[in-house]
Amino acid sequence: MKLAMIGLGRMGGNMVKRLMQGEHEVVAYDVDTAPGLALAQEFDAVSAAQSLEDVIAQLPSPRVLWVMVPHQFVDASIENLLKAGLEPGDLIIDGGNSNYKEGQRRGAELAEKGILFADCGTSGGVWGLQNGYSLMIGGEQNAIDLIAPALTTLASNDGQGWGHMGPIGSGHFVKMVHNGMEYGMMQAFAEGFELMKAKEEFDLDMHQISRVWQHGSVVSSWLLDLTGDALEQDGDLSSLSDWMDDSGEGRWTANEAIDLGIPTPVMTLALQMRFRSRQKDAFAGKIVNAQRAGFGGHPIKPADKSDA
Repeated sequence: MKLAMIGLGRMGGNMVKRLMQGEHEVVAYDVDTAPGLALAQEFDAVSAAQSLEDVIAQLPSPRVLWVMVPHQFVDASIENLLKAGLEPGDLIIDGGNSNYKEGQRRGAELAEKGILFADCGTSGGVWGLQNGYSLMIGGEQNAIDLIAPALTTLASNDGQGWGHMGPIGSGHFVKMVHNGMEYGMMQAFAEGFELMKAKEEFDLDMHQISRVWQHGSVVSSWLLDLTGDALEQDGDLSSLSDWMDDSGEGRWTANEAIDLGIPTPVMTLALQMRFRSRQKDAFAGKIVNAQRAGFGGHPIKPADKSDA
């Protein structure tokens, strides 16, 4: 099939390359024209578009356009595509990490213009090119049918790594929960390795442990593989800070759990620990220490004035 990829960053560019494995044709576009030109030079089946109007002109009807941009820019991208000449029956797929409620809104607004919309949660990161992606897509069946050949090529495990989750919004909802679970799993690994490293009398080799666990352990996983790779390069991870970012999905998951009245303590606490990592000298810790010193006379480590 022939489709457009709008946004050629780390994910979008690799997805174009992955699509080449299925003999698809791709019209590649990015506000920075260099990535599209590079892909066009590398693959005969890729054509670089110089504008969104050029994208529209190069695609057969009904047009299929995969938007792979940060969620803050999805609305602007859709608006620009509409101005460029989208027609009823064309399909837009939002493959980024958008809030599912935004997807529902976008789908309803586009439906009024006769344009199809699908929301596709995309997992696999920079490894997706080699291993394939896990794709969670929501939308009407006629929209899914249009994009299904590309999904099969993009997906992991010989095309089995994608599924139609349900109506518009369901794809990003499932991906949101996926990322919330990911937060919890990562935090559990982080705490376990920190606990073992603190047991100095055993002088445990963190890299060795990660490799042993990769074979036959119930905690063996891709996250553990990545942990082992990092520890192999730097056993103390001395080149990394402990400042942890969050991209939004963990917050949305926690908010959804509150709205639905579903207890999600592990995922929510993992999100809170990311916030904690950004505090060099947390006032909350001082409050707890003041209480401990007050009720139990516990010795408290004084503040490091050199960091003040």
